[in-house]
Amino acid sequence: MSERRIGIAASGPTANEVLNDIKRAEESGISAAWLTTGGTGLDGLTVFAAAAAQTEKIMLGTSITPTFPRHPVVVAQQVQVLDQLAPGRFRLGIGPSHRPTMRAMFGIDMKDPLGHLREYIQVLKQLLHQGTVDFDGRYYHAHGSIPAPVAVPVMASALRSGSFELCGAEADGAISWVCPSAYLRDVALPALRTGADKAGREVPPLIAHAPVCVHENPEEVRVAVQQQLANYPRLPFYQQMFEAAGFPEAAEETWSDGMIAGTVLSGSEEQVKAGLQGLFDLGASEILVSPLHAGPDREASLARTLGLIAQVSRSLNP
Repeated sequence: MSERRIGIAASGPTANEVLNDIKRAEESGISAAWLTTGGTGLDGLTVFAAAAAQTEKIMLGTSITPTFPRHPVVVAQQVQVLDQLAPGRFRLGIGPSHRPTMRAMFGIDMKDPLGHLREYIQVLKQLLHQGTVDFDGRYYHAHGSIPAPVAVPVMASALRSGSFELCGAEADGAISWVCPSAYLRDVALPALRTGADKAGREVPPLIAHAPVCVHENPEEVRVAVQQQLANYPRLPFYQQMFEAAGFPEAAEETWSDGMIAGTVLSGSEEQVKAGLQGLFDLGASEILVSPLHAGPDREASLARTLGLIAQVSRSLNP
């Protein structure tokens, strides 16, 4: 099993603020920082190139880099830079993103996202891990070589059972997001194992990406979720996941109390610690935390949550 680790989703409106967030995480003892590239926001791979040169030991990972807007060989070019700047510290997470975003922003019709993702992973792993690629698939063509193989894990986002099974067969890890813990236990991990068994390989790690808020007022946590995570029940892929997890009310395109209770780790420090331990106990190898702020004092709320994450991270990786 992979080393247990807790990381955070770094954030900020500017590249310098994101870099500062990553450096503070390293200084506090948090063992991993992750970045999402979405919309017209900052490119995570580019920001990590700067972070690699300004940090020493914190692990860096994308969660995720969208696949449709860029060819896998282009991503492999960027990954080589990161591996040279931060040897052994970078993990690549890729995924198809969301159909409404791809259509509205890029004019891309996201047909067969899992078929695309399968070929994308295969191209990346051939080029990075073997040093050469000679691939002609249904969606991608790639031919070329690099000076030497690059031992960067190629992980992928996973939401429904089919994507978890795909990760089990092809990827070096599966990265979830806002999946209820019971869904990870009952749907995601069995699908991950099924994919690995069919491919005759070891089960890759599950990185459980969860919203976390150390805050005892349930009503203020509820407001925080409705404001900061409002978009997810409106997206078809996430609606389908929540319905499969036993929350048909997701069709109403908002967070129910049950969805929040099953997905968000909140409460006192001890309650959140228990929730984090529960994710490890059900089979997650690593936890990726997206801190939520609740109540009137945004900075104090985030500091409290990040303080707990740092404490737990240090206990796992002293």
